[in-house]
Amino acid sequence: MKRYLLTPGPVTIPPEIALKEALPIFHHRTNEFAMVYKNIAKGLKYVFQTENEVYVLAASGTGAMEMAVANLLSTGDKIIVASCGNFGDRWAEIARGYGIEVISASVRWGKTIKPVEVERALKENPDVKAVYTTFTETSTGVANDIKAIGGIVSKTNAVLVVDAISGLVGQEFRTDEWKVDAVISASQKGFMLAPGLAFITLNGKAWKLVDASKIPKFYFDIKKYKKFYAVGETPFTPPLTLITALQESVRLIEERGLKNIWNDCKLLAKATRAAMKALGLELFSEVPCEIVTSASVPVDIGVKIVKTLREKYGVSIAGGQGDLKGRIIRFAHLGCTGKADLLAGFTCLEMVLIELGVKIKKGKAAAAVEEILLRT
Repeated sequence: MKRYLLTPGPVTIPPEIALKEALPIFHHRTNEFAMVYKNIAKGLKYVFQTENEVYVLAASGTGAMEMAVANLLSTGDKIIVASCGNFGDRWAEIARGYGIEVISASVRWGKTIKPVEVERALKENPDVKAVYTTFTETSTGVANDIKAIGGIVSKTNAVLVVDAISGLVGQEFRTDEWKVDAVISASQKGFMLAPGLAFITLNGKAWKLVDASKIPKFYFDIKKYKKFYAVGETPFTPPLTLITALQESVRLIEERGLKNIWNDCKLLAKATRAAMKALGLELFSEVPCEIVTSASVPVDIGVKIVKTLREKYGVSIAGGQGDLKGRIIRFAHLGCTGKADLLAGFTCLEMVLIELGVKIKKGKAAAAVEEILLRT
């Protein structure tokens, strides 16, 4: 059975990248590795839209999140967490684990962070060290206005730390221009790689907090990564096959161009939303992102939709997390997902809904996708 991976991570890996993982590996303390790492470093600066160094670590995205907490703060510090979903909440969980006091500027899942609420929280808590938030909340499909939040936080002594794990590459994000002090991401979303690599970049304002941090750390000590970066190495053994694949990933991203990728994802997102509405499904996100679209589904069939799609038709989409399990479905349109993938995915989704008793006129989803795609 041909399979379609339409989840918001992991994503389908293009053949050009997958083949790089099959190449013979080389030692990581060599000039050969240093040259590869140099190419990656240049490409990552472009992807993050920053002039600052971007460090690569062997970890999931959560590892980079923990690095962004453990290196910027000390036990007893106070931070603001602006969350709108499961992964925004994770910032608070990590921080509390290190004895950090968390002030919430969060909203109900499905809603977007209000910059004015972040501003209010900063005024009420002028002693906070940082604001932690999410760019595109994968669990709900919501996009947050990081540009506006960056403008607010930059006028204070606090730093802005953003989880851009799912949104980076696929949706416009400009680290330096938007005054974001620290950004983290990971390999299994827009980079079109297997899980296993994470990325972090800090500006000078954030580095001042690093120098003041008193939290003990070893593997996640960012100063080690900075030291080894200078000589084209990582402090610990990297997953070499993923490093080789990452070099190809950033090459492909640069070749296509970020603006073109942003437009590609925007078009697919628009077609996805049109198809969801054609199926009678209400969009769940107040401000939908360009990476993944979430829609409410009947609670009695929510879990069955995802299971039947995967097992009967070979189409993998994501369901809801936490309290949203069985209540929403999430259909991704990032990475190398193409127009044909959308048509196949929604044709199968429509059939599953019909099989589960939903009254739909056959062909409506595909027609809605075609209507959007044919305009371009």
